[in-house]
Amino acid sequence: MKAQPLLQAPLKRRRGPRVAVLALVLCSLLVPFAFLFDRAPSGGGYVTTEERHRQEVVLPLVDHVVVERRGRGGAVSGGRQDAPEKISRGSSEVIHRHAPEKRISKGSPGIVDQHKQIDSHSKPKAPKVKPSKAAAESTRDPREISKNTQVRQKGAKADETEKAKACQLEFGSYCLWSREHKEVMKDSVVMRLKDQLFVARSYYPSIAKLQGQEALTQEMKQNIQDHERVLSVSTVDADLPSFINKRMEQMERIIARSKSCTVDCKNVDRKLRQILDMTEDEAHFHMKQSAFLYNLGAQTLPKSHHCLSMRLTLEYFKSSSLDSDDSPSGKFNSPKYRHYVILSRNILAASVVINSTVSNYKEPGILAFHILTDAQNFYAMKHWFARNSYKSAAIHVLNYEAIILEKLPKYSIRELYLPEEFRVLIRSIKQPTENTRMQYLSVFSHSHFLIPEIFKYLNKVVLLDDDLVVQRDLSFLWNIDMGDKVNGAVEFCGLKLGQMRNVLGKTAYDPKSCAWMSGVNLINLDKWREHNITENYLLLMKKFKIKDEQSLRAAAFPLSLLSFQHLIYPLDEKLTLSGLGYDYGIDEEVAQRSASLHYNGNMKPWLELGIPDYKKYWKRFLVRGDQFMDECNVNT
Repeated sequence: MKAQPLLQAPLKRRRGPRVAVLALVLCSLLVPFAFLFDRAPSGGGYVTTEERHRQEVVLPLVDHVVVERRGRGGAVSGGRQDAPEKISRGSSEVIHRHAPEKRISKGSPGIVDQHKQIDSHSKPKAPKVKPSKAAAESTRDPREISKNTQVRQKGAKADETEKAKACQLEFGSYCLWSREHKEVMKDSVVMRLKDQLFVARSYYPSIAKLQGQEALTQEMKQNIQDHERVLSVSTVDADLPSFINKRMEQMERIIARSKSCTVDCKNVDRKLRQILDMTEDEAHFHMKQSAFLYNLGAQTLPKSHHCLSMRLTLEYFKSSSLDSDDSPSGKFNSPKYRHYVILSRNILAASVVINSTVSNYKEPGILAFHILTDAQNFYAMKHWFARNSYKSAAIHVLNYEAIILEKLPKYSIRELYLPEEFRVLIRSIKQPTENTRMQYLSVFSHSHFLIPEIFKYLNKVVLLDDDLVVQRDLSFLWNIDMGDKVNGAVEFCGLKLGQMRNVLGKTAYDPKSCAWMSGVNLINLDKWREHNITENYLLLMKKFKIKDEQSLRAAAFPLSLLSFQHLIYPLDEKLTLSGLGYDYGIDEEVAQRSASLHYNGNMKPWLELGIPDYKKYWKRFLVRGDQFMDECNVNT
């Protein structure tokens, strides 16, 4: 009876190992499945760097209009404008030529899954050798290769066109001018040295951590210091020493040895991307700086024009006959004459407008031009038109600031403002990138709204901008019956008031009304006074928050459009061809057929940065052989 428990005890002790063995077998079967599921991209596994950068977020865009005020004037261009392109091109070569190769072997850190421990004693599988691109193309049909080459070239051209369009939308006509005056890069070796330095710096931290690569680390450090020393004193290829080719070959060999080592590619890739981001930021900064200097040059009077104005002013006061009577009399207030009004500070610009108008008029003897200018250029302008005759046309120069101060003191706008130009970007909701349009619109300034008060004796005038060239007889304008309309202008229905909600504010307006442009405008002064446009304009001005001169000039865009709402008489679109100050794509035949050419935009024809193909139309009516023009080098 006592022997029975002794026989049952060993049976109970043997059940534990059996259960443990069964559990180990099940775990060994589940481990490969867990490994596979962990590596799957769709599950909870890792995502490679390339897959992260392919993920994009698309944000919807709302239909709106962006309006930027652009200055007027003139300047002399200067400096190299292709530096941003060089920087951007150099940084892209770093990424494409020296991108680190990702190794898929089991011993490569940073590429294998971080959650798994790989046995270091396991033998790696032999990698499959892929044929090179050159060997693959050598076995293909030559016609297929040429077709693929053409496709790649078309894609590159389309990409370049998109970049140029985006640049023009952001920086305006500066990008057109910079491509027109693009210089050949003369520091390619320096850029290659910088590329090598960037790649060496990217690999150096990873190489320095490897055991057994002390000699390579020291050699790479020495070559990096040598490159830095050379680049600190050399900015162009001409400054480089004679032994630079040997240094470059030596650096190439070191970079090749570094690539053959098993390094953490994530660190190298991160370093290269940091360099790329820094270079892109630097390129964008230089692009903005160049665009700012370009716009500043467009608003500054060239020194040759300034010299001409000063010499004419000095000669006026040297003259014995000083005509100080500026009161309108005779033909300047007679309704028998056809009166043209020009607001300008530029002597040559006003001269070209008058000369082109008179040259194409059948009866120039009935023309009377009124030039409103500021006090600084008044005497120079007066002496210029006293020295030069424009057939039998009468020319009257007026000091705008003196008239407002003496005869119209109730108006606060005492400074002469020229027609304001605005760069308008129109984006569509459906295709915001493809259908984005850019247009320069010129509208009346604040000084234009005082013209009916200055010329009280006149009932009808034609306003001409000073960046205009007339090519046909404009006598037909005086035969137009505008009815109850006030302003005869060329409409721009590509932009309507309903699209400018962010510009017009809460003021009541008709959303279907089209925008209009200044340049050649037929003004019925009697209807202007009847509709009290000047008083309505001053009331509208009070609704806009005007803090300084910049906000005052920016308000000219909505105020001009709202003041003449439902009072615009649409003139024929063929009357004025606009865009010669920013658009390179105007056909020559279209320009020759147009009745007038409007150089709206930053590239004025009297500037050095003007579009060369369009300057000939303006220079054709420029006065030649004047003594002061030769002394001030205006013709050159």
